[in-house]
Amino acid sequence: MKKKIVSIAIAALLTFCFVGISFALEQGNKRKGKYTYRKVYKSCFQRGDVESQKPPVNPDAHTQAEWETLFTNRAFDEFGCEEEWNALEEKDLTDIYTYLYSHASDSPTPAKCK
Repeated sequence: MKKKIVSIAIAALLTFCFVGISFALEQGNKRKGKYTYRKVYKSCFQRGDVESQKPPVNPDAHTQAEWETLFTNRAFDEFGCEEEWNALEEKDLTDIYTYLYSHASDSPTPAKCK
């Protein structure tokens, strides 16, 4: 009976660990996200669609929940540069989301684009 309980406990622990690892892999790279976010506006500026290379929306403009909703619904209208946002790959969007989410106004380290 004890072996059965120990086996079940170990199986549950392993399952919990694998699920945790898989969720951790869904996060993007903050540094790449910041670079890509700026690159979007640089190319948009070169095309003549915006007046400044600086992104108009700072990471601290929204809370983490608002960033999550925005990227879940893919509501990128606030950002402008629609052509560039539509051309981004899923990995790039994940990186940008991770950057913005991790520096949101209610995060431990809120930040503005410099």
